[in-house]
Amino acid sequence: MIDSLLRGLAITSLPEALAVVLGVAYVLLILKRQRLGWIAGGLSSAIYVYLSARAHLPMQSTLQGYYVVMAFYGWYSWTRAQQLEGGRITRWPLRYHLVAIVAIVLLSIVTARWLALETHAAWPHLDSLTTWISLLATWMVARIKLENWLYWMTADLVTAYLFAAQGYPATAGLFLTYLIIAAFGFRAWLRQYRQQQP
Repeated sequence: MIDSLLRGLAITSLPEALAVVLGVAYVLLILKRQRLGWIAGGLSSAIYVYLSARAHLPMQSTLQGYYVVMAFYGWYSWTRAQQLEGGRITRWPLRYHLVAIVAIVLLSIVTARWLALETHAAWPHLDSLTTWISLLATWMVARIKLENWLYWMTADLVTAYLFAAQGYPATAGLFLTYLIIAAFGFRAWLRQYRQQQP
């Protein structure tokens, strides 16, 4: 397994390598709550639109296009939040999470069925699941919601498997790195959330 990963890394394309570097920069900057992270993330996602389409992961390709759009929204939202309320971290009540999880599962079932029937998707169920989780998590990051990191940890683990299975070891490694960073991100944002409470 390690030999296979190392061989894969040795033949990593320049676009994939650049997307990985920009992706890591995005997560680290967002963890530190720096708006420049949205620029790095938007550029990384633009590259991954192409790479995901080549890997026959249509939902991932669509998701990456969404990330490009969300990079603009995230920049705007964080700028506005900083001006209006000092960029406070907020949380969702449990009932919001329950509704979100049910919606994610139902939407994943519907889109997976469509992908299986209408496309050559390699992993329609997992591709759909990670896409819907990631759509929600990205919006939550833009809205500065603490729990975004928990959704990201789930999506990153499954996405790492998807890209490894499709022959993109550097990208699989990127998502495993994201998983680790997300755990640190949750811890850092939780600490900041507790500090801002009256």
